[in-house]
Amino acid sequence: MTLRPAVAPDPGTAEPRPGGGWERRGDIRWPAAVAVAYTVVQLALLVRGSGLGWDETVYVSQVGRDTETAFFSAPRARGITWLVAPVAALTSSVGALRVYLALLSGAGLLLALRAWRGLFPARVLALAGALFAGLWITVFYGPQAMPNLWVALGSLFAVGCFLRAARDRSDRAALIGLGAGTAFVALMRPSDAFWLALPLAAAVLSVRAWRRPVLLLVLAAGAALGCAPWVVEAYAGFGGLFARLRRASEIQGHLGWYLAVDDQVRALDGRLLCRPCGVPWRQPVTAVWWFLLPLLTAGGILAAVRLRRPSVVLVPASAGISLAVPYLLLIGYAAPRFLLPAYALLALPVAQCLTWICRAARPRPVAAAALSLVGVAHLGVQYAVLDGVAARSRGNRVAFGRVAAELHRHGVRPPCVVSGAEAVRIAHRAGCASRQTAGHDAAITPAGIAALARDRPVAVVVAGGTGPPAYARNWRVLRLPELPGSGDARAYVSPSASTRPVPRAVGGEQPDRVPRG
Repeated sequence: MTLRPAVAPDPGTAEPRPGGGWERRGDIRWPAAVAVAYTVVQLALLVRGSGLGWDETVYVSQVGRDTETAFFSAPRARGITWLVAPVAALTSSVGALRVYLALLSGAGLLLALRAWRGLFPARVLALAGALFAGLWITVFYGPQAMPNLWVALGSLFAVGCFLRAARDRSDRAALIGLGAGTAFVALMRPSDAFWLALPLAAAVLSVRAWRRPVLLLVLAAGAALGCAPWVVEAYAGFGGLFARLRRASEIQGHLGWYLAVDDQVRALDGRLLCRPCGVPWRQPVTAVWWFLLPLLTAGGILAAVRLRRPSVVLVPASAGISLAVPYLLLIGYAAPRFLLPAYALLALPVAQCLTWICRAARPRPVAAAALSLVGVAHLGVQYAVLDGVAARSRGNRVAFGRVAAELHRHGVRPPCVVSGAEAVRIAHRAGCASRQTAGHDAAITPAGIAALARDRPVAVVVAGGTGPPAYARNWRVLRLPELPGSGDARAYVSPSASTRPVPRAVGGEQPDRVPRG
């Protein structure tokens, strides 16, 4: 059987790396096992009973079957919408969409790890994949119609292809992979493609053996190709590229110098969005791994230097740090999913560090056992957080189903319009269009809503002590089931809605979509 060194020596080193271990040619069994386990966990814990989140509803509604299109704001990109289109265009089943994305994300993880074959031993790659896939954030967003995990997998794939293309001028497949991976990231989130390309371009310019114009050309071409739909849409619907960038900055709280590190730490206890994030830090144990991450990354870099292979760790580490910069320093709020690309890339130096510790520590079995126990405790914490987040997701689905069903009973049936609090999710469940007169998703004037109410049912949802807008003050008031996160809610229903209630469904949960009347 043919054997080869697991890692080629770095450019500029005088001799091959000593003692890096050997791997069988083409051996991907360990990374494949991690990818399969990642998929199985998603299918077991997150598919049944979950509903679409607010952002998911916006993305899916663009291509969904029998759904009204929600307003698509300036910061959003169409990549995730196109990714879910093959299923969303065929069925409105959230379960089918979840299964599709779980299978696809498992395959994506394997493909991204496979790009690093030959740069790390297979077991180090498997450990890196397990570290990343073991986070509650990674598991939760695997079957979600959200772009951040796909940016993470695309970035991991692109950086692996970059290193292979830089170290081997004859590897055309890696060069194509670099362009494709960068384009994929840009298609999902154009701004993230910039922060990914920045350290890779710097690496090309700083390492003499890598100074090849073709690498910079492929990086630029991939980013430009992926950003093209977003730029075209900017001129078609937002008044130009700079107008869209300004509007995107406004919606994200005016990008500038912020320090959101503490916000990200507090969000690790299961908050999907922390905006604003002035909340107590009640569960510090959920962030222990976060504080260890920089130390283990530094340890991985030191281990790689000792093994005379610094570039295969320094490049992903620098790319991961670069991708974290805007979410730690440039926006004033936090969401754990924002840092998924950084976690995916930093998992490689962390895995290198842990492997090196196991090999260097004596007695080795004791060190391995201790690290295994720490790993089990870490996974236990991650599972506990994931269980709470998944339970809230299932509860939200039931709650919004009840609200939509109540509106349906009181005459708000398609073609209809919902405005106000949580309009996007309520409208999607009720088969209505969502229209807002103010805020980030403002797409219609109050006079426009009033005009629509003359010939179709319109419901304005308010929560807490908020009163109705002026145009709806004389409309019929309907008390709604409690809204998640908002408490008591009421709907002001236009006179065009039928006042004859539809009998309430008996038994069982409400369906994902209220039937069209």
